[in-house]
Amino acid sequence: MDTIISILTAMLSEAIAPTTAGLAIAVIGLNIHFGYTGLLNFGQAGFMLLGAYGFAITIKSGQPMWLGIFVGLGAAMVFALILGAPTLKLRGDYLAIVTISAAEIIRFTGRLSVLQDFTGGALGIRSANYRGPFVDLSPFSKDPSDQFTLMPINYTDFGGSNAVRVAALLVAAALLVGAIVVFRRGRAALAESGEKRTPTSSRVIISALSLGAFIALFFAIPLSFPQTGNDGWWLRLVGWSLVVICSLLVLLLVRSPWGRLLRGVREDEDAMRSLGKNVFAIKMQALVIGGVLGALGGMIYVLPSTVQPDSLGRQVTFLAFTALLLGGAATIFGPLLGSILFFSLRIGIREAGDAYIPNSIMNSQQADQFAFIVVGVALMLLVIFRPQGILGDKRELRINV
Repeated sequence: MDTIISILTAMLSEAIAPTTAGLAIAVIGLNIHFGYTGLLNFGQAGFMLLGAYGFAITIKSGQPMWLGIFVGLGAAMVFALILGAPTLKLRGDYLAIVTISAAEIIRFTGRLSVLQDFTGGALGIRSANYRGPFVDLSPFSKDPSDQFTLMPINYTDFGGSNAVRVAALLVAAALLVGAIVVFRRGRAALAESGEKRTPTSSRVIISALSLGAFIALFFAIPLSFPQTGNDGWWLRLVGWSLVVICSLLVLLLVRSPWGRLLRGVREDEDAMRSLGKNVFAIKMQALVIGGVLGALGGMIYVLPSTVQPDSLGRQVTFLAFTALLLGGAATIFGPLLGSILFFSLRIGIREAGDAYIPNSIMNSQQADQFAFIVVGVALMLLVIFRPQGILGDKRELRINV
């Protein structure tokens, strides 16, 4: 039982990690590209790397943090304009080729030894060179030994037995499944009735079930981290707050007339042109907004670690696509759910392999690779049997590329 609890603790820690939050923001941007507009952007990691470099190099050179944020976001905006200008008037596969190539160009440029004074070369820029202004903003204690537990009242106050923890975990799982079931039934009811928004009662039920699952989960697995630091609560608070803000921003955008234009472009570009709409401008706007969100995610992603070009290579883009497809493309909370599930399940598989498979059969490094294999197979099965993802809608899959 202790081994299972240890695996669940590792999964929960990864689920709320700052790197997961950073990737979730990038997936939200990718959702605007792929989910709502139908743009095949295979270079989201390039936007993340540009944002990270702009943020880190500016602060490293002695400039204020707010300027570093604007430099990173501005670099992503210019990058999107450069990529989109020659490709968005062509078929979608040209954009895919250009974006993955451009992202690799940025990665290899960051590795150049002649730019080592700026980018750090292949070793990158250590977080100690740019994290200081962010840490200084923390209202919490900066003492690394000052730990904070998210749920002060937890299973230890009720006997501390494993039975209490198991009961709380079962309650959390039941509440989470209930929230997903209510959400999916609400989507089905909307499709039948023709309504555009989920009824208030359903939203209240989903919110209450999600909050209950959150409380029960951290009641069973109380996590303690430093209040401020590389892996502290301050960075988690900022990262996940930005995830919520970006999700709400996308919600407002896709419910606006501009959001309906995105769907129109995704469904039939020729029909949109016949209505007098500037399809190129709509695509460019979507590419810029999604790229800027990718850059913002890149800044959060590197705050606890290092701006290292190989850590934001093309594999990150494919991880982002996996998370998007898992949660559900063209949904508001699909990117959030997909990112959390993808990273936590990968860690769970790795930890289970370490715990239950002897080293003579599979060592720790092989267990990490095996986790990617299992996730890849699961993704293939998901695409075959439920291509819309957990929260998605099949009607949203008619993508014109």
